[in-house]
Amino acid sequence: MRIRTLAGVTGVGTVAWALTVRGALTLDIGVGRRVRALGPITVRMRAPRNVVFDVVSGPYLGRTTRALSRKLEVLERGEDVVLAAHYTRAYGLTATTVETVRFEPPERVHFRLVRGPVPHVLETFELRDLDGETELEYTGELGADLWLLGSLWGAAVARTWEATVAASLEAVRTEAEWRAVHGERSSP
Repeated sequence: MRIRTLAGVTGVGTVAWALTVRGALTLDIGVGRRVRALGPITVRMRAPRNVVFDVVSGPYLGRTTRALSRKLEVLERGEDVVLAAHYTRAYGLTATTVETVRFEPPERVHFRLVRGPVPHVLETFELRDLDGETELEYTGELGADLWLLGSLWGAAVARTWEATVAASLEAVRTEAEWRAVHGERSSP
């Protein structure tokens, strides 16, 4: 009987963990919330600020390329804000986060988590013009509930989150620098 009970608890725990990682289950009870910083991550790009802003905002405000469609789906598009689903591989699963993304051309992009593996994430891309080049700084905060348990879960999520953002910023840098040199909308 104890083995069955243990197996049942383990099974429920495994399912809950998988659902949480995938963003399908969020523990948002507002008790013992611990908030931690995300970033800063700063990337200098040899491209004008308006080009960098276009690279960041293009898949959201314009047409999402086929290459990005596995990572991004715009669910609702407004004039300066979108609701978007982001798909990320984490722990062998595909995590889905849904965020509002608000644009302040050409200097800021704000992200607010609506659904994901934690109940609270706010992020900002700040674009600064530096003599024809651009410095993009990423900052944010991530929060999870249940005191120490939330802190541990938040730290695990933050590692994957920041690595995903860093990889995205590297892709933005590559594309923006290519466009700055070639004067075209996107690389081949």
